[in-house]
Amino acid sequence: MPQGKPELVPDDGLTTRQRRTQPITAVHTGPGKGKSTAAFGLALRAWNQGWPIGVFQFVKSAKWKVGEENALKVLGASGEGGSVAWHKMGEGWSWVQRDLESSEEAAKEGWQQVKRDLAAETYRLYVLDEFTYPMHWGWVDVAEVVQVLRERPGSQHVVITGRYAPEPLLELADLVTEMTKVKHPMDAGRKGQRGIEW
Repeated sequence: MPQGKPELVPDDGLTTRQRRTQPITAVHTGPGKGKSTAAFGLALRAWNQGWPIGVFQFVKSAKWKVGEENALKVLGASGEGGSVAWHKMGEGWSWVQRDLESSEEAAKEGWQQVKRDLAAETYRLYVLDEFTYPMHWGWVDVAEVVQVLRERPGSQHVVITGRYAPEPLLELADLVTEMTKVKHPMDAGRKGQRGIEW
């Protein structure tokens, strides 16, 4: 196991083992490419540890079949690692028995399900993909998100992706990575490619 050295060891009485099991809130934000990809990389690590994983995609269209979805579903069904539950807002959330009238309503219902799952400790890792957008657009209350994440039980890890992460979320997070675009093929008029963008 890698032996990372923390810059600061707080005088809180916790053992090394206790520090290794503290829940992490991670945020991948910024204008660069790779925010969701990095979150799905964490999901692969969680799967390998046998953790149940819940993926909630808040913006992507149901018609967009991302490669990570297929790969993680196959891995989750293999019986070798953790289970994987995948929910896409564009398909209508699987637990909702009615047609939602708007993206805003769907995002709010998705957040309600995340809250229910956190309270029930359904998953060990939650990937809330592009969840910053419903917060940025005012569809989901940022203060409520921060409170729910701060008070979640157990050692459930949460990674949130998307641009425009609100400051209170960044302050709460244990890990914040800002993806910065230096150069992108689309800047030169090139289109997204199979195996690169999806």
